[in-house]
Amino acid sequence: MEHDFLIIGGGIAGVSAAARLAPLGRVLLVESEGNLAYHASGRSAALYAPHYGNAAVVALSQASGEYFQASGTLAPRGLMFVDGPGQRARFETHLHDFELEELSLDQARAMVPILNPETVAYAGHTARTWDIDTDLLIQNFAREARAQGAQIRTAAPVTRITRAPAGWAVTAGGQVHTARLIVNAAGAWADQIAALAGVAPIGLQPCRRSMARLPAPGGHDVSGWPMVIGGNEDWYMKPDAGAVIVSPAEADPMEPHDAFADDMVLAEGLARYEAMVTEPVNRMLANWAGLRTFAPDRAPVIGHDPQAPGFFWLAGQGGYGFQSAPAACQLAADLIAGRPPALPPETIAALAPDRFR
Repeated sequence: MEHDFLIIGGGIAGVSAAARLAPLGRVLLVESEGNLAYHASGRSAALYAPHYGNAAVVALSQASGEYFQASGTLAPRGLMFVDGPGQRARFETHLHDFELEELSLDQARAMVPILNPETVAYAGHTARTWDIDTDLLIQNFAREARAQGAQIRTAAPVTRITRAPAGWAVTAGGQVHTARLIVNAAGAWADQIAALAGVAPIGLQPCRRSMARLPAPGGHDVSGWPMVIGGNEDWYMKPDAGAVIVSPAEADPMEPHDAFADDMVLAEGLARYEAMVTEPVNRMLANWAGLRTFAPDRAPVIGHDPQAPGFFWLAGQGGYGFQSAPAACQLAADLIAGRPPALPPETIAALAPDRFR
């Protein structure tokens, strides 16, 4: 069967795009793994922090706010930055960039009792940060896509892409599908998909981010704690279902693969976290890693490839894929439909693939 749009990748980018493109034509989404959101989208810190990221990311995230507030996928969390003695200038940068309220140490410890008064000199907080129910968000977009006729096929890795009279012929899961337009939402594999189609890669770089799940420190009820980020942004802690997740916040370049945590990197990150709290890390419940994929300028890539008609990029979201997805998929649909996007021209230009051509 011929399709109008063939989306490669079943993470949040691809699934949300399927929901927005389904009203415009026949959509097929193919995902190489056996289920949706297996890689980066299944290993997210799941936070909506609309001031986090560079200018293009922030524009997308803030433009996603109305959708999120109406979606039933957000829960209050809050965000706190902490920093040590001698780091006032760096702390003030965070106060400004994240619109934080400065707290006294007593106020900060009232929120997060394990903060170490000997190493934490500054703290700032905002309530304007939320947990995202990422499973529900994926399910909502997938349900919306299917309700409008989109087909979603898992366990269908793409092995061949060639030009066809009507656009493209894509072999996925052993079957050949034709479509007039490909949406490349393949995450860490997006450059490989481009090369398979004979399209020049962007220069996307997957970077590993590791996580450790720990028991609630000191047996505290952590449910109301904010996410806490160290001033050098080289660790963070976030409550998660009665436990906490702690990350070394690394961004180590990797080839695309099914990522796993590096023990030494994880240990170093946990040591940085331990230095700022009063409760030691005695055991780990689990650990994992995901790949956050960045373009050279660390802004997402959303738009038609200027040198390959019928090839559309929706990639390079870095660690901001969930919080920017509602606006990103709407922009993709607007550009594909030839409608004027709601985002300002300078943001669209900052995201366009032709900035690399």
